[in-house]
Amino acid sequence: MNRPVPIIPISIDEYLQAEQASDVRHEYISGELFAMAGAGEAHNRIAGNLFFHFRSATRGTACGVFISDMKIRVTAKDAFYYPDILLTCDPDDSQSLYKHAPCLIAEVLSPSTEIIDRREKLVAYRTLESLRDYLLVSQDCRRIEHYSRTSDGVWQHRIVEEDDELEFRCGELRISVSVADIYEDVVLESGDDRRGVVA
Repeated sequence: MNRPVPIIPISIDEYLQAEQASDVRHEYISGELFAMAGAGEAHNRIAGNLFFHFRSATRGTACGVFISDMKIRVTAKDAFYYPDILLTCDPDDSQSLYKHAPCLIAEVLSPSTEIIDRREKLVAYRTLESLRDYLLVSQDCRRIEHYSRTSDGVWQHRIVEEDDELEFRCGELRISVSVADIYEDVVLESGDDRRGVVA
């Protein structure tokens, strides 16, 4: 009779060290590693647009915006994730390999990650006391789901479409970005180029 092979968890230090030498990115959950899938053009353009506008807004400030390759540590879930975009303005959030106090996280939805982004990561990210905004950005149409934490700690959810504006606050920083900005030059996977490409 075959016996199942036990999974031997690795430590956080082992994970961080191995990840620096790996050609493949892995997310870490309670000692287990999960390889990250690649992304297509629409995903990259959307993430790039978000990074461009957030980076423009943070220039000359103490805030930092990171794309794809920066990990976020979620201590309450014993996890490290690679969000598509993260923004932090906490001067104590200074680790070079990961961040732990973001005010904003954005994930671009894809078929292989959508369920994780909507469930596992939504639950995990909301345990971060610093987090104020979580965005789920569609590749199929101009549609952004915006989860935001109010000043009294209550999470709210709204759908942002078409020509709406999104506004964020991180410490003293104020950022405003439109749906059109986020989808600039993006050919949507639904094939509706007219809605995905901004002239």
